[in-house]
Amino acid sequence: MRYLTFFACTAICMVVTACNRPPYHSTNKIYRQQAGTYAARLKEKPGITANDTIKAPEEFVGTTNFTMRKPNFVVIHHTAQASTEQTLKAFTLQRTEVSAHYLIGRDGTVYHMLNDYLRAHHAGLGRWGNVTDLNSCSIGIELDNNGAEPFADAQISSLLALLRQLKQTYNIPTANFIGHGDLAPTRKSDPSVLFPWKTLAKNGFGLWYDDYPATPPADFNHLMALRIIGYDIHDSTAAIRAFKRHFMQDTSRQLTPQDLSAIYDLMNKN
Repeated sequence: MRYLTFFACTAICMVVTACNRPPYHSTNKIYRQQAGTYAARLKEKPGITANDTIKAPEEFVGTTNFTMRKPNFVVIHHTAQASTEQTLKAFTLQRTEVSAHYLIGRDGTVYHMLNDYLRAHHAGLGRWGNVTDLNSCSIGIELDNNGAEPFADAQISSLLALLRQLKQTYNIPTANFIGHGDLAPTRKSDPSVLFPWKTLAKNGFGLWYDDYPATPPADFNHLMALRIIGYDIHDSTAAIRAFKRHFMQDTSRQLTPQDLSAIYDLMNKN
């Protein structure tokens, strides 16, 4: 009888413990394992494989002067999903192969999902200026938003606070706060045309044009100017639409005189 009671109590404890586990207990374990693997790799002594054309020294000599590599861009997205929970699930399923460093809910809750020094899978194919691998040098921030709704005030407030921390911590240049649609204009449109880029720029995150920008000269090449700003102009229509979505809150393809003045002004600020 005592044994039956013992086993019954043990079983009950196991059930209670399982029920009390956080919902992401199992995926957090995977996170720790993967982070541990990379940490172990960092501890490995550097070395080069000698061959017929490469001569390796007999003794390892490690430099004493180094720090961690740090992010130099921030890329902002909207999730295009229905809820924070839906995105959390997507980012914790290995088969999706997508992630971000931060996810900000509509209520302003900030989920820090990946160490800032690690490479998230958020930007994909694209380029900004001469940078062709944004994943390797950026922090990805996802905002819970379906792409067709205004961004919540609490969400933007949290975003601004987070951006202040990131800019100060990593000394990220003002011009290097961009959107997913800026670096991948043929594939992406996030954050949507409703995103308050001007508010971010007023707070030091991203460039903006003057209220009364100068009229460009007669020989002004707007495509070369977009290239100087950072856009990939191989698909000129996509680049123009990406620019207008970000800076003019407009999804059309036609450039107005006001658009050209804004491009000219931003080119000169870059």
